Amino acid sequence: MNHAALLVLADGRFPAGGHAHSGGAEEAVTAGRVRDVASLEEFCRGRLHTAGLVAAALAAAAAAGYDPLLLEEAADARTAAPALRHTSRSLGRQLLRAARAAWPCAEFDALAGARPRGAHQSVVLGLTARGAGLTPLDAAHAAAYESVSGPVAAAVRLLRLDPFDATAVLARLAADIDHIAADAAEAANRVHTDGTTVLPAASAPLLDIAAEQHITRPARLFAS
Repeated sequence: MNHAALLVLADGRFPAGGHAHSGGAEEAVTAGRVRDVASLEEFCRGRLHTAGLVAAALAAAAAAGYDPLLLEEAADARTAAPALRHTSRSLGRQLLRAARAAWPCAEFDALAGARPRGAHQSVVLGLTARGAGLTPLDAAHAAAYESVSGPVAAAVRLLRLDPFDATAVLARLAADIDHIAADAAEAANRVHTDGTTVLPAASAPLLDIAAEQHITRPARLFAS
């Protein structure tokens, strides 16, 4: 495993644009569904097992070398809310810029040419992992971790939580992250023979609804 490259990719300071997004946490706080550390952990666990699982599997499949344009179609089919599609492509566009600077390769150039308005973040993440010499399991870990680390970081600002308590949420989710990453990588291993239908399609309707509500708010701290 290329341990250093995985650390660089998963580092919150990697300029992939995630700092401007809360992963649905801001709307959950506004609606009163996330109020404290306990409800934040519940929110993150639900997000990890739905949106996080889907993103991890798409990333793992891209890292395994599956056609990114076919994965784009699979990501579209699994992203029902227009607001979340927009967010995913915006983050994917920013991540691709960072990836091309860090690990230049022809695959990045080809995807940028095919998707000038941005590809889905999960697909770009997997392609970035591949370009950095990482495995599909590494890509799945990075995607699964990102699905909860963003909301946790946002909640610290939104609720003025103690950062130590917030970090403890991530520590308690570590075993779940490992499990989700393993399941995602296993599904990705079958994509070459069985197609994208084997990838998880776990849904989170409340996240979809919240995303659409969030973009209508005139005052918000995060883009999503």
